[in-house]
Amino acid sequence: MNELLQRAKETQAELVENRRWLHCHAEVGFELRQTCAFVEEKLKEMGYEPRRMSGAGIVATVGKQGGKTVLLRADMDALPMKEESGLEFAATGDAAHTCGHDVHTAMLLGAARLLKEHEAELNGCVKLMFQPDEEGTNPLGFSGSQAMLKDGVLEDPHVDAAFSMHIWSNTPYPAGTFFSRQEALMSSCDTVTVTVTGKGTHGSMPQDGVDPINAGVHVYQAFENLIAREVPPYEQCSLTFGQFQSGSAANVLPETALLVGTLRTVSEDTRARLKKRIEAICAGMGQAFGAQIGVTFTQGIPCVYNAPALTESVLRYTRELTGEPVVTLKVPLSSSDDWSEISQKVDSCYLLLSSGTAEEGYPYSQHNPKIRFNEDVMYRGAAAYCSVALNWLRENG
Repeated sequence: MNELLQRAKETQAELVENRRWLHCHAEVGFELRQTCAFVEEKLKEMGYEPRRMSGAGIVATVGKQGGKTVLLRADMDALPMKEESGLEFAATGDAAHTCGHDVHTAMLLGAARLLKEHEAELNGCVKLMFQPDEEGTNPLGFSGSQAMLKDGVLEDPHVDAAFSMHIWSNTPYPAGTFFSRQEALMSSCDTVTVTVTGKGTHGSMPQDGVDPINAGVHVYQAFENLIAREVPPYEQCSLTFGQFQSGSAANVLPETALLVGTLRTVSEDTRARLKKRIEAICAGMGQAFGAQIGVTFTQGIPCVYNAPALTESVLRYTRELTGEPVVTLKVPLSSSDDWSEISQKVDSCYLLLSSGTAEEGYPYSQHNPKIRFNEDVMYRGAAAYCSVALNWLRENG
């Protein structure tokens, strides 16, 4: 076994202990008081000097400043939902780590320990980034990476390359398998909110009002045709609506209707074009039905982009670390991640780590209240974080 991987495996008990503490102390968004205190304490114990950023973000550095810098990121926030995993260390409140961010944080803490042990070998600087609110629950409309970017996470020291990782459950790949792809890896995501304002009236006299439900239905159908007729069949794109709300009585035409959904693309050109087409459809339908139809786009993030040259290097480092192939995805994933903001500003790579298949006992996907993650693969993630930093700085520092 590779020496670094073997050393990471020796820290497995610590990885699990840290992960379970984080798991049962799940916190949401930027309200990460206990989580941040825990991460800072662990970093200080290792000899780091962590500093806060954006209220609930944490950064720390190791190695030699003045040369190249590689950033390693883990997200720390949970989701606002109750856990139903049945684990003895399950969260008991209204937040749960059903996306695996507790695993990411524990793995990066593990990598921090390994990097300290190899500090003399670092041909440059490693910046550790522990991020809040990847899930975008902040009501002000910006996510954790957007906040940390605004506050200068890519500077002081300047970041030349960036790497992150996500554990993935219910995959086709055996537990411990790494997988990724060059260029677009995940979709962009924009929340689309359509507000239809008509004129309320009694249900027996529809001619005296303007029915917002009727207008909203036609808007929805036009959106379906937008994807079917204006997006090439080979291009990955979706526009789906999870909310359609209007009215409260059977015999009353309401005043308003509300549609809320998401637009996901893997092309920034398509993303921009469809936003304009959505606005045009709403304006046209408003005129056609005599209603006022407004649309807003919020919580927008671009697609996760893996820089080809850096990704090729990362996949090579990972193969050398594990002695196993890294699976190359043929098409991007339809899910989204706000790592995309960083990936659009600096050469980046996002690697995925399988928590296991359904046959291996991991049948639930992310954001399911019953999900369980395979802790046995955590040392592989910690070693991969460390390996990328050591090797990239050795070749580029």
